[in-house]
Amino acid sequence: MPNPTVLKQKQEFVAELSEKLKNSGAGVLVDYRGISVDDDTKLRRELRAGGVEYTVVKNTLLKRAFENVGFDEMCPQLKEMSALAIGGEDQIAPAKILSGYAKKANGKFKIKAGYVDGRVISAEDVTALAELPSRETLIAQMLGGLNAPISGLVNVLNGNIRGLVVALNAIAEQKA
Repeated sequence: MPNPTVLKQKQEFVAELSEKLKNSGAGVLVDYRGISVDDDTKLRRELRAGGVEYTVVKNTLLKRAFENVGFDEMCPQLKEMSALAIGGEDQIAPAKILSGYAKKANGKFKIKAGYVDGRVISAEDVTALAELPSRETLIAQMLGGLNAPISGLVNVLNGNIRGLVVALNAIAEQKA
């Protein structure tokens, strides 16, 4: 029988983790086995700078938190060593940072699964999410797409006005 104090601490931790999972828009579950302490420190620093909360959690506690939130599909991924990165304001930051790190780590660091807006996604989907351009880039591309027809219309109208000016100049030179 576990110590009542320890059991209470674990229950509080699971409740707190469940609340974080509910309130966050995105997160990534990884297998961090095989990376050095120095590499882990660099990764944590980069995640902190990106506003991402990164914690190593026992699989049994993660399983209970996932079940509380309804992320049951992630439970089969809870093998080996697991760490969870929970996004802050930028929901794509955990996927971008961890996918980039996984590419550099040559198989020592693996993405297991993730979630976005309450939906569980596979490791491949996390990688695809990481390859999306940033929000600012997407907005700029959209505005550029909206601006293109207007710019084309302005160019056409300018061409017509230029043609009219050239024709009037030609008539004025003939009469002069």
